[in-house]
Formats: sequence, C-alpha cells, structure tokens
Amino acid sequence: MDTPADTVLDHITPREKAEILAQALPYIRKYHGKTLVIKYGGNAMTDPALQQDFAEDIVLLKLVGMNPIVVHGGGPQIDEALSRLGKKGTFIQGMRVTDEETMEVVEWVLGGEVQQDIVGLINAAGGKAVGLTGRDGAMIRARKLKMLDKNDPTIEHDVGQVGEITAIDPSVVQALQDDQFIPVISPIGFGEQGESYNINADIVAGKLATVLKAEKLMLLTNTPGVLDKAGTLLTNLSAREIDELFADGTISGGMLPKIAGALDAAKSGVNAVHIIDGRVPHATLLEILTDQPFGTMIRSH
Repeated sequence: MDTPADTVLDHITPREKAEILAQALPYIRKYHGKTLVIKYGGNAMTDPALQQDFAEDIVLLKLVGMNPIVVHGGGPQIDEALSRLGKKGTFIQGMRVTDEETMEVVEWVLGGEVQQDIVGLINAAGGKAVGLTGRDGAMIRARKLKMLDKNDPTIEHDVGQVGEITAIDPSVVQALQDDQFIPVISPIGFGEQGESYNINADIVAGKLATVLKAEKLMLLTNTPGVLDKAGTLLTNLSAREIDELFADGTISGGMLPKIAGALDAAKSGVNAVHIIDGRVPHATLLEILTDQPFGTMIRSH
C-alpha cells in the first residue's frame, strides 16, 4: 500500500525542507515574470487527489511570480454527457466528429461544467482563476477544419463543427494575468457567422503559447511522454526526430494532434515544449522547479 505523502513528509526535518525549497530558487528566478501555458487533461483532470495537486501547483507558480495559463480538455466528460443523451462519440484521425447536437454538449460540458470545476479548484487553493472560452474578448477565431485523409490527400473527411484556428487575440489573457488572475481557457472558437467550433485543446494550447511568446508549453497527458516502439521514454527530441517518428508510425492516434501542436509551438519560438505524465502527483511543479525530466521535451532544432 502507498504511504500517504503527508506521512512521508513528517520525516523530513525543517532543515531538509529549507534545502529542498532553496534548490527551487534558480528555477523560480529563471521563470519569474515568464508565461507558462499548461494544457490540463487526462487523469490529472479526473482523479480528485491529482486535481488538488494541480490546483496547488498552479497557485504556487503564480505566487512566485510566474504567469500560468491553463487550457483544458474534457474528452471523458464529453463522452459521458453524450452517452447520457444516447449518442456515441466517433473519431477520425484522433479528432472528434462534432455535429450540431454534439457541439451544444461540448459547449456546456467544456465552457460550463469542466471549466468552472477547474476555476473552483484553483480558487479553493488560494488563487484567483477566471474562466474564458474563445468567444471572450474575441480571443479565438476559427473556421471549419478541412481534414484530409492522411493516406490519400484527395479524400476530405467531414468532422462537423471542428475548427482550425485562424487568429488568436490574446489581449484578454494578458490583461487578466497582469492583474494577478489565472486564466482558464476552454478550447472553443467562433467563426465568421458567430458559429461555435470545437478545437483540439492541445492545438489551442500550442497556438496560444506561440502568440504569447510563452517560455514553456506543457501538455499533461496519460502517458509518460513520447515512447519509442519498444516502449522506452524519449526524454529529449528535436523537431527533425519527431518528423521521423511520424513517418515510421511510432506516433499515432490521439498523440498525433498533441505532438503536432507541440511541434508547431517549438518551431514558432516557444523555448521549450514538454509532454509530461499527468498521473504523477505535482507533475507540473516537478517539471518546472527541478532538473528531473518528467516526460519528453521537444526542442525546435
């Protein structure tokens, strides 16, 4: 049986606690005043103990002078809501097919339920979180995604109200973070006619990190990071190496949009992109405040 963390910590002397905190100092100095975009998804989002850890991590980062911005997913919660309505989610190349009824469900699950749960958790941990969708401050403009078949580019799949981002106006996010608030963003964009679009949260996080010139983009997932074909964790990858992993099929399924968004961000000037294991307690803090790698870092070159 696992020993609860607080029992383990009882054995640490005050002196050792001070040493541990002091070791975080170079990282706090390095990232002070910097923007960190964190995609929150997977188990970290559904396990109550991990939810609590995540909220504490975000508040701590804000209090030591960093600017965390949370972009959240909600796949399991959307599936659950759809099944209550007797609908089953379908996916093409890792993207959810979104008809009009599904889009309504996506909006109230992501922009309502999930977003407000995260806002509540961060506020309960002592932060000041504010929930946004892409409509707020006209932040995320989108158009219908044209999805070409990855094996035959002459075939186009219709995935419904799934959007691709045409522009991001980050001014509402900047105004909030300058005022000590923590933005929590649902990945919903809007089109020319005011229609809503469901956008992959990893892609929103990647584009937002690029536009805000973030120091780091972190994607919390349900895997240890990017694994090779033998299941070994690849901790440090360049853009070229990732292209090779796409080509030989090592990266596939739900990892495709995640890595594509991460790669775009790395190529567009975000200093470091990390795909980290959201099942590790306090994974966000461990990644930022220690030199221990907790996943895969993607370098631009």
